[in-house]
Amino acid sequence: MKLFIDSGNIKDIEALVAIGIIDGVTTNPTLLAKEPGDYRQNLKKICDIVKGPVSGEVTAVDVAGMLREGREIAKIDQHMIVKVPLTRAGIQACKTLSDEGIRVNVTLCFSAAQALLAAKAGATYISPFVGRLDDVGTNGMELIREIVQIYNNYDFTTEILVASARNPIHVIEAAKMGADIATCPPAVIDMLFNHPLTTIGLEKFLKDWEKTQAVHGVDAVKA
Repeated sequence: MKLFIDSGNIKDIEALVAIGIIDGVTTNPTLLAKEPGDYRQNLKKICDIVKGPVSGEVTAVDVAGMLREGREIAKIDQHMIVKVPLTRAGIQACKTLSDEGIRVNVTLCFSAAQALLAAKAGATYISPFVGRLDDVGTNGMELIREIVQIYNNYDFTTEILVASARNPIHVIEAAKMGADIATCPPAVIDMLFNHPLTTIGLEKFLKDWEKTQAVHGVDAVKA
């Protein structure tokens, strides 16, 4: 499974990409609005850093506006993915842009029916928001299971990009179900590294090593 960073922060992206585990980045207007500078230049910088898919979202709500903004976003860099909302206009724009060879990420997906429409419109990625479904008392991961089954039934090429991942459990469950990608904020990616037994084990190894070196040091002085 591929791992994307859900952030517009250049420093956070640079730090995680340097580790060698990141495949792409997703952004949205909210994330980009938090960062200083022109959003187009920031998206270009992110593309240069990750050298993988980077989603930039349109802000228009009508088809013509989405197409205009989408084509401009696609011109920023070869790695750019145009992100459109899962509305009637968004699906229509997805179909047109996809037919033009522009890769599209259809976002704000909350049902399997919506995911089916996005795949039929030629979406490169579908972004179901699992965390937001959990917030309203619905099992977000069950939606991922449904989409995986539907896409497998018909060999759709649309990749399932699990969005709004709030914790490592979301990521692991997505991987077990066969989702293609999980996109996470930096804090959640940091959580993937952590386990108390790893910390305890490393501390013990280092303490034992220090004791051994101390003994060897004493023996060397006596000799």
